[in-house]
Amino acid sequence: MPRGAIPGSPGTVAALTAVTRLLVIVGIALMLIPLLMTAYMSLFADGVVTFPPSGYTLSWYGRLAEFPKFGQSLSTSLRVAAMATLCSLLIGVPASIALVRYSFPGRSILNVLLLSPLTVPGVVIGLGLYVLMVDIEIRTQFPLIGSDWVLILAHLLITTPWVVRLCVANLVQLDRSIEEAAANLGASPGRVLWSVTLPMMRQGIIAAALFAFIVSFENIEMTLFLISPGMITFPISVLQYLEYRFDPLVASVVVVQTAVIAALLLAIDRYVKLSKVV
Repeated sequence: MPRGAIPGSPGTVAALTAVTRLLVIVGIALMLIPLLMTAYMSLFADGVVTFPPSGYTLSWYGRLAEFPKFGQSLSTSLRVAAMATLCSLLIGVPASIALVRYSFPGRSILNVLLLSPLTVPGVVIGLGLYVLMVDIEIRTQFPLIGSDWVLILAHLLITTPWVVRLCVANLVQLDRSIEEAAANLGASPGRVLWSVTLPMMRQGIIAAALFAFIVSFENIEMTLFLISPGMITFPISVLQYLEYRFDPLVASVVVVQTAVIAALLLAIDRYVKLSKVV
């Protein structure tokens, strides 16, 4: 605030507006600069990333098909992320409705348990699950490490809190009088839930599914502990590629991945305004 400015005066409001705009510009720049630099590096013609480059080319995008490992790992990531998203919705949506619409013993404890994984580093969760799975394998002789379902269950720990958080935020904004009116007109609790509550939650559910999918798809620190040698996810395949090569091919992979996610967000935002629920 400028010296001598009076709180609430036009000068103060103008100063706060200018500071807010500056922070927004800085925030947008911090998000865009890494993406623009990655897109720029994907055009380098050299086999090793050097600056300044000797020339520019689009050939790295054409060489993506030469590495089937990326396609196989992408298929694994999509399969795990889709199943983790579906299961987290089946858990998170009913849980969020119960937390917002009903009072019951242990409600605050359930709320803390559902959101607590967000406060624990992924490395800690991954290591803890790995030790637990190994112990169960030793006791039962049943192979667990490397199973799709173990990986999906692990991802549920990080996707379900996002679903609960977004659905609760959406539910508290809804007008409950519409549900009460439906109940007063004779609709059963199940009919009110199916015909009134869930349709009104549509935006929150779609946003929750989107975030759960992205969180599961890009997870690497927890997945590293739970995959088998023959199983690999897309982020880990990119990491392994960087261990032996440092060429612009990885930058082109990241650009394509970012473009796909951006297109998905724009397509969803056309039907459901994400800015209203996120």
